[in-house]
Amino acid sequence: MRKRTLLSLMALAPVVSACGFRLRGAPSFPFSTLFVRAPEGSPFTREVLRNLATAGGNLTVILPPAKADTAEVTLFLLGERRQRVILAKTASGQVREVELRLFARFKLVDREGRVWIEDTEMQQKREMSFNESLALAKDEEEAALYRNMYSDLAQQLLRRLAAAHAPAAD
Repeated sequence: MRKRTLLSLMALAPVVSACGFRLRGAPSFPFSTLFVRAPEGSPFTREVLRNLATAGGNLTVILPPAKADTAEVTLFLLGERRQRVILAKTASGQVREVELRLFARFKLVDREGRVWIEDTEMQQKREMSFNESLALAKDEEEAALYRNMYSDLAQQLLRRLAAAHAPAAD
């Protein structure tokens, strides 16, 4: 039985590789030093720094109080905001479904002031059912959804940094 399973998997290997499937792997950045200018204590800042630290590769992250001109590029985390939108109510006016939204803005500039990535806003949305009798559990669910959205935005930001390229010379 094991031999048959192994042979079946070996037969499928060329099909899977031919479809273009490839694991994402560690990002390769077009710069080797990155200065991060971000609001202190922000959950998004913490998540971005955690993802940069675990990204691997040859990237060196520089943080304040060091000077920004010591890095090739500076990542500006310009802000984040949360939004909670009511999607559905009962006939008696009780909230039944909400949409959680998270927005984050950033830009990437090199030491000469050339913009690599313009001021960009990313967003994540999640829908959540709501029940007043389960308010504490729903608060915890909301916090978990926001943590997940912060993580998704940070990973999306790293992919955008890896895809960035120097602006054309004037």
